[in-house]
Amino acid sequence: MEYNPRTVEDVFRDFKGRRAGMIKALTADVEEFYQQCDPEKENLCLYGFPSEQWEVNLPAEEVPPELPEPALGINFARDGMQEKDWLALVAVHSDAWLLSVAFYFGARFGFDKADRKRLFNMINDLPTIFEVVTGTPKKPAKDKSAVSNHSSNKTKSNTKGAKFSKPKDEEEGLLDEEEEDEHGDTLCGACGDNYASDEFWICCDMCERWFHGKCVKITPARAEHIKQYKCPTCSNKRARP
Repeated sequence: MEYNPRTVEDVFRDFKGRRAGMIKALTADVEEFYQQCDPEKENLCLYGFPSEQWEVNLPAEEVPPELPEPALGINFARDGMQEKDWLALVAVHSDAWLLSVAFYFGARFGFDKADRKRLFNMINDLPTIFEVVTGTPKKPAKDKSAVSNHSSNKTKSNTKGAKFSKPKDEEEGLLDEEEEDEHGDTLCGACGDNYASDEFWICCDMCERWFHGKCVKITPARAEHIKQYKCPTCSNKRARP
């Protein structure tokens, strides 16, 4: 492998690329990922690449490998547990692998204590793959009214996917600030990024996870005509025999 990140920023960029690829495998491309993890095949691993692509493949043959290897044999557990539990298990192992690769580079290129701490803090600011795949954690509501308001936004057809507009005056600004604070730690089920008040979001009626409209290819106009929205993961589950 010719690509070797040498600075904290390089390693973090490598981490984000691999993370994005693995999140894609476990969310947007979950049907394809499921099919590739055939328990009848040999020990398989899920790899993420800096290019934001993913691959299910056999482990490296050389010992020791050039990079730490992902969890081995993820395909064997596929049919022995609920799909959501299996995906969560793969997500946990993927998080562990990403950290091991990042700190492998850190050790190889002599990061000192300050560099290692900065790298970890940059990584820790992102939600884990497990959090993205399972939709946790979500920011706890401050009071009961906040809970009911958040819930009603998910279930009312006229507000589902409604774009959260920016404040128009001081009074509306306060309301929007409260709403943004309420949604602030909600994560997109596809890309894992946080809620932003100027972006269009839509909630899945099946798993109740929120998504950027652009991540699931849903526009505000299209959302108006959807009575019950199902995200790609939930749609794939229903389609699988």
